[in-house]
Amino acid sequence: MELNADFSQRVVVHSEHLEWAASPMPGVDRRMLDRIGGEVARATTIVRYAPGSKFSEHTHTGGEEFIVLDGVFQDEHGDFPEGSYVRNPPTTAHTPSSEQGCTIFVKLWQFDMEDRIQFHKTMSDELCAPVNGVATALLHRDARETVTFSHLEAGAKLENSDAGGIEMLVISGAVSEGGETLNRGAWLRLPEGATLSATAGPEGAKIWMKTGHLPFAKPPVV
Repeated sequence: MELNADFSQRVVVHSEHLEWAASPMPGVDRRMLDRIGGEVARATTIVRYAPGSKFSEHTHTGGEEFIVLDGVFQDEHGDFPEGSYVRNPPTTAHTPSSEQGCTIFVKLWQFDMEDRIQFHKTMSDELCAPVNGVATALLHRDARETVTFSHLEAGAKLENSDAGGIEMLVISGAVSEGGETLNRGAWLRLPEGATLSATAGPEGAKIWMKTGHLPFAKPPVV
């Protein structure tokens, strides 16, 4: 399966308008944003766990990165509430579940295959003091990518011209970008060479962003 697999194109997905599709596990549904592959895939997805649902134990051969959008995600490593950022590198395994239900934004098979650093952070705890109405947290940086979380005050501008492409999820609030309004749940991917200029709406916005990673995009090795 290929979905939004042309990384040379600007892509916007208003995920809140998508229907939920069932996953192989009962009670776990998803909204696919981009994908290369079948059930084993390089994928970017919003996943919803119904209360009491769980996934069987599995190993993330290509790594897993996610943020908790609402509720509490759980596995043998701990309970991860809304606002958590989690990196499970290649070779890690877990048995995910959610007693009360949760929604996560998750990326699979997008790690350096030699990465073995597993960690989690509370994104808001990492925020620096705001500059021109934008407070930013550095969540992760390596030779391939930079991952950040930003709080934008009303009318504040978030700009980025990093090489290697730009990807952004609107966690809350709204921004205008490229003549388009991106509300909660909107996902934007800009190709190599593009520049981001997003302006927060009247309620401000919370933004997750990844840059530099698109030149490394490739199908999973199975």
